[in-house]
Amino acid sequence: MPTALYPGTFDPITFGHIDIVARAAKIFTRVIAVVADNPNKQVLFGTDERVEMARESLKGIDGVEVMQYSGLIVDCLQETDATAIIRGLRALSDVEYEFQMAFTNRNMNTAAETVFLMPSAEYTYLSSSMVKQIVALGGDVGSFVPPFVAGRLARRLKPS
Repeated sequence: MPTALYPGTFDPITFGHIDIVARAAKIFTRVIAVVADNPNKQVLFGTDERVEMARESLKGIDGVEVMQYSGLIVDCLQETDATAIIRGLRALSDVEYEFQMAFTNRNMNTAAETVFLMPSAEYTYLSSSMVKQIVALGGDVGSFVPPFVAGRLARRLKPS
């Protein structure tokens, strides 16, 4: 049963992330969205909140589960018996960084295969950072994130 990991901070999860998971679920029997703790990123939501939002957002997609992980993704790959790491490519600007990461992962674990998936066209520009900025400036993000995620963002960021 081929398993793939889809790692990310998911701060917060967006329709772009959900789109990539749905695409991966058509290819792999099991997809694990790995909510990562990245010490180099300042996050708005704690790990438990991000896991909860990811679980709620992905619950309707068969073969998908969510877990939290704090170490190297290549170690998580081995611990879960996964065969691939899913990465989304939105634009040409993502390619260099994603290739560096893929080759580094393969260097650390020769079994680490990376599969690049492109989101639907309407999500190619979408990022969690952009969503947070829109909310902080009082904008509506209903077309970018599920309603309960939009609600959490509004409670956390909306200007008074």
